[in-house]
Amino acid sequence: MTQDTMVKTGTPEKVVITERAVAEIRKIKVDNKIPETHGLRLGIKGGGCSGMTYVLAFDEKPRQGDEIFEIGGLTVYIDPKSLFYLSGTTLDFSDGLSGRGFVFNNPQAARTCGCGHSFGV
Repeated sequence: MTQDTMVKTGTPEKVVITERAVAEIRKIKVDNKIPETHGLRLGIKGGGCSGMTYVLAFDEKPRQGDEIFEIGGLTVYIDPKSLFYLSGTTLDFSDGLSGRGFVFNNPQAARTCGCGHSFGV
């Protein structure tokens, strides 16, 4: 690892992944035969109807500059820009009447779209 990629102990400040979300992420990894060594990329990117879109993906290794965390037994990669916008966010998983999927509860989001996949600050 380079000096720019450092492993953090504990969790990122104010970013939470619920037990339901961790369980679903683990299930997705198993169902899709994603190696246990791959980490979860949690981030944001420009786009969507409200300006920014959440990113959930699996990466083989961190990118330069990523911060690396252990959350609920998962290795999580978050780039610094995303970490800024995700501060205070809880990632949950819903399997209710209104739909099945991951839910980002981000207190920094000043507005969100109807589908809940994009936000603006």
